[in-house]
Amino acid sequence: MYRRDFLSLGLHSPAANAIVEKIPEVFQSAQTRVFSGISPYTGQWTINEAVHLLKRTMFGAKKEDVDFLLTLTPDQAVDHLLSVPGTAPTEPVKNYTPNVPTTPVTDPDLALAPGASWVNCFTNNGGINSGRRNSYKAWWIGLLINQERNIQEKMVLFWHNHFATESADVAFGISCYKHNSTLRKYALGNFKDLVKAITLDPAMLRYLNGEQNRVGAPDENYARELQELFTVGKGPNSHYTEEDVKQAARVLTGYRIKYADYTTYFDKVRHDSGNKTFSAFYGNTTITGLKDAAGQQELDALLNMIFLNQEVALFIVRKLYRWFVYYIIDDATETNVIAPLAALFRSANYEIKPVVAALLKSEHFFDPLNQGCQIKSPLDTYIGLCREFSVKFPDPADYINSYYMWAYIGSSSQNAQQNLGDPPDVAGWKAYYQEPQYYGLWINSDTLPKRNLFTDTLINAGYSRNGKKIVIDAVAFAASMPNPGNPNDLINDSLRYLLRLPLSQSSKDQLKKDILLSGQVTDSYWTSAWINYVANPNDNMAYTTVLTRLKELYKYIMNLAEYQLS
Repeated sequence: MYRRDFLSLGLHSPAANAIVEKIPEVFQSAQTRVFSGISPYTGQWTINEAVHLLKRTMFGAKKEDVDFLLTLTPDQAVDHLLSVPGTAPTEPVKNYTPNVPTTPVTDPDLALAPGASWVNCFTNNGGINSGRRNSYKAWWIGLLINQERNIQEKMVLFWHNHFATESADVAFGISCYKHNSTLRKYALGNFKDLVKAITLDPAMLRYLNGEQNRVGAPDENYARELQELFTVGKGPNSHYTEEDVKQAARVLTGYRIKYADYTTYFDKVRHDSGNKTFSAFYGNTTITGLKDAAGQQELDALLNMIFLNQEVALFIVRKLYRWFVYYIIDDATETNVIAPLAALFRSANYEIKPVVAALLKSEHFFDPLNQGCQIKSPLDTYIGLCREFSVKFPDPADYINSYYMWAYIGSSSQNAQQNLGDPPDVAGWKAYYQEPQYYGLWINSDTLPKRNLFTDTLINAGYSRNGKKIVIDAVAFAASMPNPGNPNDLINDSLRYLLRLPLSQSSKDQLKKDILLSGQVTDSYWTSAWINYVANPNDNMAYTTVLTRLKELYKYIMNLAEYQLS
């Protein structure tokens, strides 16, 4: 059965974790079909729908964000999330220490003050760039944790997975940062412009050997991925040929990297100025070869030819659908959702924002069968936990300790198979595209215990380093609920924010009795403890009483199979 069916079975205990490990096996039979389309959603607008929207467009659904969205209509809520400020984030800083004995005394980084931004300080030193890559990745995790209430970080990660590069192969910290800035700039902008910017991006030129592509010895690596992974894809009607790859590679000859400042330039001597003729898939188009600086115009001709093909819109819309809605695209979804959105994409001249807006505002997106049916990625799990529980990190001004903590979250995600900044290869993380398992690949006998260990650590002792600690404040989270003194309301409200599928009443009753009531049968056993704590917040015994029970409650919830869903 598929994920939608699997989670309708009502498996609400830690024992269900063993079943989650078998997710790849249960993806094999018939899918629950969804027939809704992209007509605007007109249904109810409650906590459930707001949480669904937030968990798909951001990392986690913080209560304050849910409360804010509920003051808007669904249409207004989507518009708000798609309103991304044009300001650039704070730049990554020097939190590393250069190895002075192995660093030339003339290296500019030696004069760079600790805590200063390194993005305009050019160095080719391998050790320093290793430190910068780690700084970059920790900085990026910090952006995810401290994201504003909009879709930008989810979109940047989407494009990072689409135009995948590995920081270890890119090698230079500044190139990694510039690549991220490009994804950020065009995250909701024009897709065609984004493809051109990525084609000329120094990080991509280095990663896919574009800088080695020259007349007489064309390198086909980027030309192949430009078509197979970045634009027309490998759909049933995508029939570009090997000759198309070779001809595209000839168009792209001549682009090189200036390592003095990590910029791209065009070397006319290395450019193939002959005509390039493509297959019937591209209308037998011939791109006229141009000489000297005019050779750069051939890139525009190549992209114009590619974007005339309808497969581009279909391919990208399918990827957006799998990212925001569900991994399986059946015939009904192809007809009712993918095709009309692709038509919108083409008519909007490949502007990304109108397509995302139409998808998120649709009845299909809010269809009950499309809620709670995605398995969280490691980043969704770990970043979402930190945000939903409002875990307090060191002030960013304390860059040493804030970067330590951000790096810990990043390494935890890496251990669970999602290393931000370093996808496994140019195709990105397999869970987003590898059928038949898709997102089921995130969960196995190795990664699930690691997820549980992470949540157990954060709810119990927390993670400490250098005298600083990050930990879930279970009491503060409970206090943010509308009526924490009532054990029934506390459990129900907590589950609304933390889970995407409802627990049975018998499961909730058992939770209440075993944990909040410590085996007692009357609700007042919890209510009295909570009232006593509120009246005496500095009384250590009163605080410990509620803290101990709340830790057990949230630990139990986060160990449920349902907690792995978005």
